[in-house]
This record gives sequence, C-alpha cells and structure tokens, in this order.
Amino acid sequence: MHGADYDPPQDPLAVVHHDHQILLVDKPAGLLSVPGKGAHLADCLIARVQAVFPEALLVHRLDRDTSGIMVFALTHSAQRHLGLQFEKRQTRKTYVARLTGRLEERRGTVDLPLGVDWPNRPRQHVDHENGRAAVTDWRVVRYEEADEDLPEGATRVRLTPHTGRSHQLRVHMLEIGHPILGDPLYASGAALRAPRMMLHAEKLKLRHPDGGEWQSYSAKCPF
Repeated sequence: MHGADYDPPQDPLAVVHHDHQILLVDKPAGLLSVPGKGAHLADCLIARVQAVFPEALLVHRLDRDTSGIMVFALTHSAQRHLGLQFEKRQTRKTYVARLTGRLEERRGTVDLPLGVDWPNRPRQHVDHENGRAAVTDWRVVRYEEADEDLPEGATRVRLTPHTGRSHQLRVHMLEIGHPILGDPLYASGAALRAPRMMLHAEKLKLRHPDGGEWQSYSAKCPF
C-alpha cells in the first residue's frame, strides 16, 4: 500500500458505547485499525480513538477494508480480560457480507486451515500442512438479482467465525466459490466494481470486564 493509495475516510469517530472500562466504536471501511509502516500510514482508528480517549488500549483489529464494531479497553485490567476472551474464542462475532453470485445452499460451515501465502503476502490461503485451524459458519439472508453491475447476481449472508485468523472470512468465501464483493485481494472481474469491500462487523458479544456479564453491541450495516 503506497501513500498515494491510502486515503481513509474522514468521518467523525462513531462511538457506539463507552463506560469506565470499555469503548466500542464503528470503524469505517478504508481506515487501518493500527498504523502501517511509514508516516503516510499513521492515520488509523487507534490514533483517532486515543485523540479522544488517551487511555484507550488495543484489544483486536479489523482489516482496513472491513467496517464495523471494534472494542477498545480503557484500563489495563480490561485489556487483559478482553484479550483472554478473544484468545479463548469466548467472544461472539457476527458479520454481514455480500458475496459474488448465488450461493444455492441456505447455510453451511467452512472448516479449512489457513496460513500466509508467502510469495503473495499479505494474501492468505488454505494450507492443509502448516495452516492453523479456521472455522466459519454462514447463513444466507437474501439473494440479489443479476444486473449490469452484478452480472452473476449476489448473495447477502451472515458470517459467524469461530476462530480469528487473518483474512479468514475473505478466504473462506473465496474457497466456496463466492468471493466477497469489492475485495481488493481475493475478488476479480465484475466483483471488483463494488464501491468498497462488502464486509461489515455487525455484532460483538462479550463478557464485560466489570462483573463478567454478557453484553452485546452492534453497528448498523452501511450497505
């Protein structure tokens, strides 16, 4: 990614919830979660969050082109508590995506191990020998008819990852033959004409660091 290619949206910070321990925000598509290498990639969500909440600490991240709900810790103890939940796969994440073509089955699970595609970094790929386990449930929400922009039509789905591998949802959808519309790394042809990558982190369910009660937070899908 070169400096000229990185032009993140300048939307004001969209706070979904904040209290004395945690902060949840709705990340816009096109904005890095954390800074990249070089001054031209310094603008990112954590920097914008810390401009308003200087004590904010990173817990997890979303890909640059994915929008949606992200949680930050406001204390070190909250960061540890949340970090363990992500590590132990106790959080529940739900994404909305628009996929290329018509996915005929109504629901299913992709269970394919993933690893770095070293010659083509940052791409990931299915790697049965050295990859790490990755599991994604998917469910069709509705179908979109074919038109000039979508000659193959499209399928809106809800995706529930059970693991948190890099590019997991993107590679898993590619592997079942229906890449996410607008995905700059894994889509091709007409699917690339979408105005953005059609992947949004809609819901995040976690145990609140203060007391451990389950809480659910959401960010409305913008597409």
